[in-house]
Amino acid sequence: MINVLFVCLGNICRSPLAEGIFKELVKKRGLTQNITCDSAGTSTYHIDENPDPRSIAIALEHDIILNHLGRQINSSDFNKFEYIVVMDTDNYEAIKLVSGYPHYKGELVLMRKFDSLGRNENVPDPYFGADDGFKLVYDMLRRSCEELLEEIVKKHQL
Repeated sequence: MINVLFVCLGNICRSPLAEGIFKELVKKRGLTQNITCDSAGTSTYHIDENPDPRSIAIALEHDIILNHLGRQINSSDFNKFEYIVVMDTDNYEAIKLVSGYPHYKGELVLMRKFDSLGRNENVPDPYFGADDGFKLVYDMLRRSCEELLEEIVKKHQL
């Protein structure tokens, strides 16, 4: 089983949306027995909260159900996940401060490493913006998740 963790700051906007998109892509490819995913935040702001209603809404527009409660990344995640995919450079650096990171053997990467329209740029946090920011983020995450899945399929010969 290949495990992927998506990470943002509060785990209510970007990372649960990425998780939902990725799960749907994995399901459509018939790879649910091979690949699983989760999401987390680097902060404690929204632990045990549902995703932001605007993330839920944009996901529903694409027939994706977000079924996740916010949680914070922890040291055990470094043993469970082969891929930790981060939304922006601030959270990327914050992950390096989490206990257990120095022994991490998997891949810590920026989400948009997999986005042909913005390689290695940040996924902007839409939390304080207007609803159209969630559409922009959805589109970035969709492209990135598609390319990430392709990389995993090729690398692991699935």
